[in-house]
Amino acid sequence: MRRLISFIIITLILSWAITPMVFAAEAVAEGGLTDAKLGYYGWAVLGCGLAIGLAALGTGIGMGIGLNGASGGVARNPNASGKILTTLIIGLAMVESLCIYALVVVLIVFFANPFGV
Repeated sequence: MRRLISFIIITLILSWAITPMVFAAEAVAEGGLTDAKLGYYGWAVLGCGLAIGLAALGTGIGMGIGLNGASGGVARNPNASGKILTTLIIGLAMVESLCIYALVVVLIVFFANPFGV
């Protein structure tokens, strides 16, 4: 089991380190980008991946906690299941909107062109 976890961690670290180089090589092949541009796009790719991953992780944990509370409430008082369900759906929609906001910010950062080219 330790070998599997070590292998997964090493694979993730290597893919994290190699990703900017792959995108940079493609960008250089398409048309002479400077080092500043390559650095920006490399860090943008890493930052966007990390940001959307953390947003999805946080919203998933929040939804799980909310669902746990709602199911516990229905188990304690089945007569209130209608009100609990309505509140749960509204709460889950608000939590999911946080992940959508993170996606919008990630897309803006990823596709923004600060160099004007």
